[in-house]
Amino acid sequence: MRIPLFSRALPLLFIFLFSCVSSYAQTQLYRVSNTARSDGMGYVIRFHQTAPVDSFEVLQPAPDLIQMVLYDEEIDTTGLQLPEQSEKLKEVRLYKLEYGYGIDIYLADDAYYQSKGYIDQNGSDILVGLEVSTQREVNRFSQQFLARNWYQELVASENLFELPLERSEASRPLQDNYYNNVKDKLRFDKIVIDPGHGGWDPGSIGYKGVKEKDITLAVAKRLGEYIQNSPEMEGVEVVYTREDDTYLGLAELGHFANIAEGDLYISIHCNSFHNQYARGAEVYFLGLHKSDASFEVMKRENSVFKNEVDKQLTEEDLLIYELAHTGYIATSEKMAYMIEDQFKNRAQRKSRGVKQAGFQVLFEASMPAVLVELGFITNPSEQRFLTSDYGQTIMASALFRAVRNYKVEYEEKQAYSATSN
Repeated sequence: MRIPLFSRALPLLFIFLFSCVSSYAQTQLYRVSNTARSDGMGYVIRFHQTAPVDSFEVLQPAPDLIQMVLYDEEIDTTGLQLPEQSEKLKEVRLYKLEYGYGIDIYLADDAYYQSKGYIDQNGSDILVGLEVSTQREVNRFSQQFLARNWYQELVASENLFELPLERSEASRPLQDNYYNNVKDKLRFDKIVIDPGHGGWDPGSIGYKGVKEKDITLAVAKRLGEYIQNSPEMEGVEVVYTREDDTYLGLAELGHFANIAEGDLYISIHCNSFHNQYARGAEVYFLGLHKSDASFEVMKRENSVFKNEVDKQLTEEDLLIYELAHTGYIATSEKMAYMIEDQFKNRAQRKSRGVKQAGFQVLFEASMPAVLVELGFITNPSEQRFLTSDYGQTIMASALFRAVRNYKVEYEEKQAYSATSN
């Protein structure tokens, strides 16, 4: 029996079509894992992918920071699983860029490894090998690299003013009206301070039963006093979301912040972790969480509002917020770094960096807003510091200096804008 030519060619056609579809399939980065080497001389971080990326690059600009660039515009990170925080690997963050992804891998301060990237034998996964080294050798090794600023690249790639002519002309009256409405408000004259938690909500419970709500209220009041008593901050009104041990729900927080028409919103909190050795301050501004660690902090701080909101903030919610409040996001980020600089360089506190997460309190504030984690009250040493008069003075002073510097830059920028228009 002779098989028709078309029937014989059909399987080959399916194979050809399948190979074509496969060759154009989107690469999915679905997991990042961390495994200790069998010889005890380091670790291997694996980026699990369904297909290889176009190319990649591994940098180590600092002993505790490894950066990667994945060059592939079609990488899908939906459902990505990131490794849990460990003794040596602290955090992995991803940044969506125009040409692919930027990745920050944060190591512990006392971890000294030299990094090297290579393709796994399967041809798709990327491996980052961390080999044990000395502090001197790692310092020397990292000097050959220049750190990549992902935030700067994100801003540079988003030219929001290059609109088609008809859209640009149509939107000009709106832009003019907006400018006319705000150009007279050139002074920084109101700050909203939110001492986290309160009333029936104690916040985190720390070492020996210390309550987060008591520390946040004490530091918030001290910050407010510094602002009100400073000649440099004359005319600046301080609005507290609470001034005693009371609980304010999400609606009240939004009311205080937005009705007050503040120029800046600072929400003050304390961190906690099951490992009593975790320490350091963190500063957050609103955005998509970049790590499991940020996500856990976000869940804890949002949990108090679980009966007042229908759901956690989604990626779509945050993207819509960013589109509507582009200037607030950028300014919030700048303020976050100013606070982090004061904590790290003036107060001499360990900094865990500036991060993004979807906090409800920040989402409700229609103004530049940051959330500060002063430290870990589950760490006995930091608990003693944060409950002491000295420690609260140090942290409130650092926040004050950041606010004061922000006010100066804010008013200089507003004055320049007014004279140049």
